[in-house]
Amino acid sequence: MPRAGLTADRLIRAGADLADEVGFDQVTVSALARRFDVKVASLYSHLKNSQDLKTGIALLALEELADRTADALAGRAGKDALAAFAGVYRDYARAHPGRYAAARLPLDAETAAASAGVRHAQMMRAVLRGYDLAEPDQTHAVRLLGSVFHGYVSLELAGGFSHSAPDARETWTWVLDQVDALLRNLSAPHA
Repeated sequence: MPRAGLTADRLIRAGADLADEVGFDQVTVSALARRFDVKVASLYSHLKNSQDLKTGIALLALEELADRTADALAGRAGKDALAAFAGVYRDYARAHPGRYAAARLPLDAETAAASAGVRHAQMMRAVLRGYDLAEPDQTHAVRLLGSVFHGYVSLELAGGFSHSAPDARETWTWVLDQVDALLRNLSAPHA
């Protein structure tokens, strides 16, 4: 019988908080049971296993990130939209490192298709519409942006920019300026 007050949603949210505290790789059903001071077996009426918990955290993170991104993009276009999109990812990763790691969890095709990951791709393509890129350049640009944003954020979270000048925020602005210039150059007619 399920323990009073415990639900799959509550456990997943607690797991997401735990991921932010100790790292996504450290989240297990056992660790979550300790957090609620219950036996592991009592959680299995809500969760199948640790992978089910991790998938739930990933889906939650994708949803939170998509909601924040949609809010940030409202009414923006071009470089402003690019900077807003990138800023949401960077801010979310810094505030929620465990959730951000969870958002990178590989999902099976059916789960991925039903997730907020689809919204992320749609919003990225909406940002790129401001640069008037045709295919296959648009797909290449989606991959470029994902690589740049994730790469920068990952290096920054790992402390890769903390021991030298200029400040990482200054470099972040510079990177976004360069990406914007690249995208504008790709969309410009070439003689």
